[in-house]
Amino acid sequence: MAVRTFGMPNAVVRQPDFWDDRYEWRRLFSELFGTFLLVMVAVGGGMVNAKFGGHAVPADARVVGPALMVMAIILFMGNVSGAHLNPAVSIAFALRQDFPWKRVPGYVVAQLAGAVLGTLTLWALLGKQGSAGLTLPGPGVSTLTAMLWEVMLTAGLVSVVLGTASGAQALGPIAAIGVGSYIALAGLFGAPVSGASMNPARSLGPALVLGDWTAWWAYLAGPLLGAAIAAGIGYILRGPGGGVSGTRAAQGTLGISWRPGRSSGQASPPGPDAGPGG
Repeated sequence: MAVRTFGMPNAVVRQPDFWDDRYEWRRLFSELFGTFLLVMVAVGGGMVNAKFGGHAVPADARVVGPALMVMAIILFMGNVSGAHLNPAVSIAFALRQDFPWKRVPGYVVAQLAGAVLGTLTLWALLGKQGSAGLTLPGPGVSTLTAMLWEVMLTAGLVSVVLGTASGAQALGPIAAIGVGSYIALAGLFGAPVSGASMNPARSLGPALVLGDWTAWWAYLAGPLLGAAIAAGIGYILRGPGGGVSGTRAAQGTLGISWRPGRSSGQASPPGPDAGPGG
């Protein structure tokens, strides 16, 4: 009863279930499915627009749509996997010591698989639509400039993710608003320059499926450098990571605030905050 009262059913008998390999498949599926949904909107907006004449989906909608989808994903399954949806976010959480490095490869593979699956689904339904759905430098913009633009945009995005997950500003589900708002705002002014990807999976998945590797390295190097810069900014602002709030946000709370099985009719103990992702 004492254990249940304090809301930590695993604290005495074993480590939280995140470290239990039996639940790892749930977390990896969460990242795959979440990235699939994100790509269906982010890539699908451009492909649908191209399919129906170039005016079916306005530019602002193509920017805001992915932001709204990220908000929804954080809210409905952030406490399963942390809702990273982005290799840059997973790496930044690991650099902050909020997420174990041994879990990063699995998350990155799941995110890339979700992006590929989402693009394949769109391709099957709509057919290839040229370069629609890819993130590419804008007209007259060099690959180097696009890469530096992605560094800047991703540093801001990951700073928002890490900040809303920190012990000082743990916002829980409200973090979805902060992360989604940043994605929308960054896209509104950044998309004409680089496409405002801020996510290697979102860019490289469609590039692989559609066979167009134009400027691909900008969308790998840029977000990863931006994530490293954001981790450094986080250290300056808040010191070392690894705190309880940041760790729970990055790793999800499966097994702490949620346990599989039927409800016993008793009220569930209060759980920790769900984590943001981008």
